[in-house]
Amino acid sequence: MLDIIRAIEAEQLRNDLVEFQVGDTIKVHIKIKEGNKERVQVFEGTVLKKQNGGARETFTVRRFASGVGVEKTFPINSPVIEKVEVVRKGKVRRAKLYYLRDRVGKAAKVKERM
Repeated sequence: MLDIIRAIEAEQLRNDLVEFQVGDTIKVHIKIKEGNKERVQVFEGTVLKKQNGGARETFTVRRFASGVGVEKTFPINSPVIEKVEVVRKGKVRRAKLYYLRDRVGKAAKVKERM
């Protein structure tokens, strides 16, 4: 039974996306349907966390939009995601960057990894 589930999940996995880590600044290109039209919207921000693994893997991106912090969680294997671009690599020491939620301005920046 478990092998059947794993086999089905393996078919669903995507391997066309770029590798990125927590702390990286990325651009997520999302397909948005409005009426009968479809367009691509870019959501750029810092990766706060990556969760789970396999077919259920998700990642959360945080950005500031007109002075308000906005977080979005995306399933990695979602067909809604067209592509992911890494803008800059971040140097962080932890797996979950929840402390960035309390910070504003320059304090909310993540150092760049060279």
